[in-house]
Amino acid sequence: MTAVGGGAHYYISKGQAADVEAATAQAAPPAMPVETITIRPEPVRLWSSFSGRLEAVEEVELRPQVSGIIVDVRFEDGQRVKAGDILFVIDPRTYQTAVNQARAELDAARYNLSLAKKERKRAEELVGRGNISKRVFDERNNAYTVASSRVRSAVAALEQAEIALDHAYVKSPINGRVSRVEITKGNYVPAGNGSPVLTTIVSTDSIYADFEVDESRYLSFLNASQQQGEQKVPVQLSIAGQDPISGQVHSFDNRIDANTGTIRTRAVFDNRSGHLLPGMYARLQIGNPDKQQLILLPPKAINTDQDRKFVYTVSPENIVEYRQVTLGVSQNGKRVVTSGLGDNDRVIVEGIMKVRPGMPVAPRPAEDRVS
Repeated sequence: MTAVGGGAHYYISKGQAADVEAATAQAAPPAMPVETITIRPEPVRLWSSFSGRLEAVEEVELRPQVSGIIVDVRFEDGQRVKAGDILFVIDPRTYQTAVNQARAELDAARYNLSLAKKERKRAEELVGRGNISKRVFDERNNAYTVASSRVRSAVAALEQAEIALDHAYVKSPINGRVSRVEITKGNYVPAGNGSPVLTTIVSTDSIYADFEVDESRYLSFLNASQQQGEQKVPVQLSIAGQDPISGQVHSFDNRIDANTGTIRTRAVFDNRSGHLLPGMYARLQIGNPDKQQLILLPPKAINTDQDRKFVYTVSPENIVEYRQVTLGVSQNGKRVVTSGLGDNDRVIVEGIMKVRPGMPVAPRPAEDRVS
């Protein structure tokens, strides 16, 4: 028998005590089922977002280098061209005539040089035998020197005439995409200062993206790059309707802008498809050269308490615990947790609204959920 009560004594049997304990157990609420993830730091490359504009790696304003009337245009607006392709032809007849004249003058100069060489050689033999005076020998030697100079001058004149003739055929200096025709067939174009733009060409095999990076991020990128040796800083470029394109930082400027606290940065991307055009607006993400071991959480696991962020964790005894956390940047749809959690902590990701600190729960891994 068991005594119970205060002033009065009541006695119950062992069977009655067992019934009381069973009733009490039935009255206790069952452990709340929740889903958890177990914290495992993973190697992550941190990315920072910026906005920028695309710029051509090479851009040429094509201008005439000789004067004349345009007699032919050999491209269509927007056409892809290769270095050396003829785009415009400026009337070449005058320049061809100059080349022919220079060649004739060179032939004459070479003939005179040959004659002067023979005369000098003959004079050397005669002066050695005393048949002519030293003055005559000097005159013939001087004639040979002058003839040699005239040959060199004629060669230079021919080269200059050939260059002018070549410039009459206006060629693309780079591989790229040509713009529209600015001056059409039949128009006269002058050379020299103030010569007009015939068209423009931009390279397409690769393209630059220019953007501004704040000083602190620049220093972190720089330090990471030095630790990793020659490894390049990775960059991803996104434009509307296109998949992200991977590239790398090409250069940082040589100074920080004192007004903005930023440094001009240039990244380079492959553009053999030609889809990227100079002037386009682009979103860029620049990553650290090395990966770091970081804790990542899905946003649904994170709660807000005024200005504080917290999560619910599950203790080894399956009791809910409140855990304040400090968050870092967003990464691949998750948030980096910089403090508040450690390896093997179990964080509740489903059932958060139904639990409170100190409540017993029945956790199961979120990846084992049956759909």
